[in-house]
Parts: sequence; structure tokens; C-alpha cells
Amino acid sequence: GETQYNRDKLLQGQGVDTSLSETGVQQGEAVGRYLRDIKFCKVFVSNLQRAVQTAELILRNNIHCSGMEMFLEPLLRERGFGIAEGRHKQDLKNMANASGQSCRDYTPPGGETLDQVKLRFKNFLQVLFKQMLDMHGVSGQEISSVAQSANDGAFSDISPSGLAIDGLHRASAHVLVVGHGAYIRVAIRHLVEDLKCSLPAGEKMSQLFSPCPNTGISRFVVTLSRTKSGPVLSAVHCLFTNRKDHLQNLPDPK
Repeated sequence: GETQYNRDKLLQGQGVDTSLSETGVQQGEAVGRYLRDIKFCKVFVSNLQRAVQTAELILRNNIHCSGMEMFLEPLLRERGFGIAEGRHKQDLKNMANASGQSCRDYTPPGGETLDQVKLRFKNFLQVLFKQMLDMHGVSGQEISSVAQSANDGAFSDISPSGLAIDGLHRASAHVLVVGHGAYIRVAIRHLVEDLKCSLPAGEKMSQLFSPCPNTGISRFVVTLSRTKSGPVLSAVHCLFTNRKDHLQNLPDPK
């Protein structure tokens, strides 16, 4: 959800740990109502308070998961922006211009590179995959059959209806992950470019990689296999990214 730093276009990163603004609370309530009927089996949350508050609002509005335990995960923290944290976003652009780099690729002194953020996300995926297989105890053969159906166009009949349940019947477990905007962009790029996830028909890359709005929702279906060396990703499918239907009826921020 939104914070006052978001409103003022100031960088937060990891070192500025602010709470939600009044608008941010409204956004958290709205996304919670939107997801109210989805029964999450696990909830992973960045341990920065703006993410924790957002997750609390989502669960409080959920008919299945009110009071559910959240797993606070430092691997989901926002990208660290070093000396630029707490400063205006324009300052970061000025630093990048002075170094001859694009703002997206530039790393301020003391900050995290995009590759370092990607490594955190890859490490989180391993945590997530292990917990999913341990919890469900499904054999590798059974999971592979699901992967085969996914690779053969099992998602081609899913249209972008805007419903909160879009695509959920394809998965046996539903996991909520609450993170941050810059981190989410890196995560989606890894899923699309490195893991070669299949994409919704007609989806534009500009939409896939656009900045995630506050409480924007992205949904991916992952299919796992169990091996002696640990969980292996068999298939990934993107259902949608950066959805914000739940924000349509909120009053415009002042």
C-alpha cells in the first residue's frame, strides 16, 4: 500500500521503514476485499512494516484466513538504494545521468545491484518450492502430469475477466506473497526472461514489465517436481501482472 514517502516521491528502499498512509490503508482494505474468497495456504511477507500492514489488511478481510500466521521473509525486502534512500527520486535520476547509466540499471553507492535483488528472489523461490512440496507431499510423477498439461496449452482458455479467481482452479495450493515495487519488477523479469514462463495471449511486454501500482496483483502458476536433490521447477505460467481492478472505486489521493 501507499506510504507518505510514495506520495512525496521519496525513495524508501530498506533503510526507510515507514507505515502506510491513509490512502495506503484504503488500498490494503480494497485488495483484501478483492481477494476475500481465496483460501491461502501460506503467506510470505517482506519484514518491512508497509508490507506487513498490507498483508494484515488482506488477511483481515479474507473469509478463510483471518488471523492466519504470516512468515516474515527478509528475502522479500525492497531493493536497497544505498545513499539515495530517503531522497527524492529525481536525485536518483540525476546520479544515474551523472554516471552515464540509465536510472533502472544504476546502483547508488551502498545500494543493491539488480543481480543482487534477483539472487534474493531466486533464493526465495527455493524456500517457497520446498515448503510447497513438503506441505503437499505430492510425488514427482503426479506433478509432472500437471506440467505436461500446462505446456500443452492448459491455460489457453483463461480470458482476462478481471475476476479475483482467474486461473486459480489450475493450482492445488494458493500462496500470497507481499513485497515491494522495485523488487517485483526484478522478480517478474526473472520469471519471464530467465525461467521462460508462458504468457497470456496478446499480453504486451510493456504491461508485463510496467511499474507495479500500490497493491497491484500479479499471479503466476508454478508446477513443481520432486527430485533427490530437491524441488525442480517444471513449468511457470503468468496469468496476469500489475492488476489494479480493486482500486477503481477508491477516492483519488489528495
